[in-house]
Amino acid sequence: MRAFNVWATACSHIHSDLKQSRKSIAESIAQSEFGGAEGGPPFDWDIMLHLGDISGTQTPPVDADGPPVMEQLNSAQKHRVEQIYHVIGNHDASGVNEETQWWFRKWVDPEGVNTQYSNVRNERRPYPIDGNWERYSFTAGNVLFLMMSDRNDVGPPRGRSDYGGWPAGAVMRETFEWWKQMVEANRDKVIVTCAHHVLRDTTVASGRWEGIRSQYHGHYDDAEGASYLYWVGEETDSTAFQDYLAAHPGAVDLWLGGHTHTHPDDHFGNKTHVEKRWGTTFVNVSALTRHHSRAKRPLYPMSRLFTFCEGSDEVRIQCYLHTTDYAKQGWYSPAERSVKLTKAFRPGIC
Repeated sequence: MRAFNVWATACSHIHSDLKQSRKSIAESIAQSEFGGAEGGPPFDWDIMLHLGDISGTQTPPVDADGPPVMEQLNSAQKHRVEQIYHVIGNHDASGVNEETQWWFRKWVDPEGVNTQYSNVRNERRPYPIDGNWERYSFTAGNVLFLMMSDRNDVGPPRGRSDYGGWPAGAVMRETFEWWKQMVEANRDKVIVTCAHHVLRDTTVASGRWEGIRSQYHGHYDDAEGASYLYWVGEETDSTAFQDYLAAHPGAVDLWLGGHTHTHPDDHFGNKTHVEKRWGTTFVNVSALTRHHSRAKRPLYPMSRLFTFCEGSDEVRIQCYLHTTDYAKQGWYSPAERSVKLTKAFRPGIC
């Protein structure tokens, strides 16, 4: 039986952790390939999803912030940088008067058009992308991944000012229309939506004002929606995605997001990290950072491994703890889940 392993995480905040001499992505990749120094076992992965906030800066990232990111993303010894797929998070955004998302496009570069900086070549990807840095798709067997980047680069009130990450999620209306078209055109596939944010009232602390009341996110003008996808185009607290999913239950199998840094047993707002709504399973894959916290509270670097097995209509979701701050390093069994899919996995060329 063939398996397809998808390693997913977010919020590595490389620059915050480097200030404390920790390489958040490089150390985690090394743990996956060779095991951790504190006993965590190695594990196999075919692709990695990094769902935003690779930057650890509060102000818009600058060129000098690029080389440390490129170095860590290219640190793998058993994998290629092209096996890592990215979306933009709120901390990755360009400033108001800068070229749109220039830093992410130059140094992270999902399209592979700035190879001299990112070392990414789209033709070397195991599953080439179709689209652009803002929204793109790729298919592995019969699993379709829809990748949507955050767009809080447009300035207040929808996006960041000169200071601060502006935590509420934002996508353009064109991205929603693209997403809807892709979902409707691929009903024969297992569909995985990937964004920096989850939808409102799905996973832990994703309700109105919960990002503030939980102290996971700072106080900004858009604080009501600090922990979820709040803007669709000019519409605040938009329900565009929710309305579609409610009208088409099970149209999307998985929605993966990050943004909220917390521990694996958290259930703030009476919601856990893995919840099902409208026939879609929402997963907060959480964060790799250990030091990016204005509240100065402990952070627990972790990630998720999704295992799709040939012929099975279930996906196994495991939680990996990258340090011993919360529990022993490695697999945290209380957080493991098995989730039903709408279709059995067919590996195709996997």
